[in-house]
Amino acid sequence: MNLMHMLAERAEAKGPVRAGLIGAGKFGSMFLSQVPTIPGLEVAAIADLDVERARAACREVGWDAARIEATHFTEDGLALCARDDVDVILEVTGSPAAGIAHALAAFDAGKHIVMVNVEADVLAGPALARRARRAGVVYSMAYGDQPALVAEMVDWARACGFRVAAAGKGTKYLPSFHMVTPDNVWEHYGLTPQAAQAAGMNPQMFNSFLDGTKSAIEMAAIANACGLAVPAEGLGFPPCGVDDLAHVLRPRTEGGLLEGAGMVEVVSSLERDGRPVFRDLRWGVYVVLEAPNDYAAACFAQYGLKTDASGRYAGMYKPYHLIGLELPISVLNAALRGEPTGATRAFRGDAVAVAKRDLSPGEMLDGEGGYTVWGRLMPAAASIARGALPIGLAHGIEVRQAVKAGEVVDLSDVALRDGPAVELRREAEQMTDV
Repeated sequence: MNLMHMLAERAEAKGPVRAGLIGAGKFGSMFLSQVPTIPGLEVAAIADLDVERARAACREVGWDAARIEATHFTEDGLALCARDDVDVILEVTGSPAAGIAHALAAFDAGKHIVMVNVEADVLAGPALARRARRAGVVYSMAYGDQPALVAEMVDWARACGFRVAAAGKGTKYLPSFHMVTPDNVWEHYGLTPQAAQAAGMNPQMFNSFLDGTKSAIEMAAIANACGLAVPAEGLGFPPCGVDDLAHVLRPRTEGGLLEGAGMVEVVSSLERDGRPVFRDLRWGVYVVLEAPNDYAAACFAQYGLKTDASGRYAGMYKPYHLIGLELPISVLNAALRGEPTGATRAFRGDAVAVAKRDLSPGEMLDGEGGYTVWGRLMPAAASIARGALPIGLAHGIEVRQAVKAGEVVDLSDVALRDGPAVELRREAEQMTDV
């Protein structure tokens, strides 16, 4: 609340808030579409490996020629981070290695950064957040994406005095989806490859949403931002509609499915036989509250909340998220309040690589949403103790020894190359919170 008033005061006193966007794909384009209707917010520079694609994206979302002409375009994200005319950097590449490099450059330049790149945050977020604090800048989750929206709901619940039994999101899930590849992803979205291409939708990226990888990454990010626990055996994806959140997502000791209290979990919009769940939460996020006393529990019933049979657990949810259309909230919070819209605070959850098929020595891993591996959620302490390969490092690296389909890929199974991403990952591992 109050952001537009603060923005008007800032614009009058110091000029507009100026953003720099790195990555002009679908998420970035959604943000760009909103900028012309927000007085006091401008995009000073856009970095993309394909500059002409970035210009075309601006035209596609409705920018006029004058706005495009006034914007600096470059292929170099590191150079964008150093520009004097940028206040807040938005990292939207989706590449963990690129995201870490851009974050470090932003810190060096004293710039706030909104890390849309959840992949980079889960790979090394605790270390990046610590470096941001040392640099005196904001390191933030992206409002509009599920992790930041869940973090907001968790914070709201705790600030109201409720205990958080569970938090997470909905998705479309069946166990067979773990094996889907970019070749057959669109049939599960009800799209033709041609329609997806026309909408600028990357098949490998969207496959990471379907095969469970994105869910693992996002739940790890939520656990790390909110201090929530991670299921020991990974996400269960229970079928669950909004009316049943409080019944399903409570501890097993209370009759629910969770192994304990205060956990992340993703609910499926499909029953295991493929039937749609009634009043599903496929596009939304949720938090399950536990009343701290009998009086609060009575209020749940009095004000119409859907509760479990005991009346002590209640579900609150947001049915939709608007992704890049909501991203200005993060930019303005960073620039005007000096606050993140959610941020990693500990290392509790990790996303590790699991073989989609039998892998042989000499093969190359192709990362999230690809043909070789998918990402599974794992407690960070267990992941580190095992020496599991983070999904964020499973890009373009060679398999050294065979891995069976369904098995976790370990660091000892691959030829890992040193670099900034690996260095930051090792730094983050020293910050594990069990």
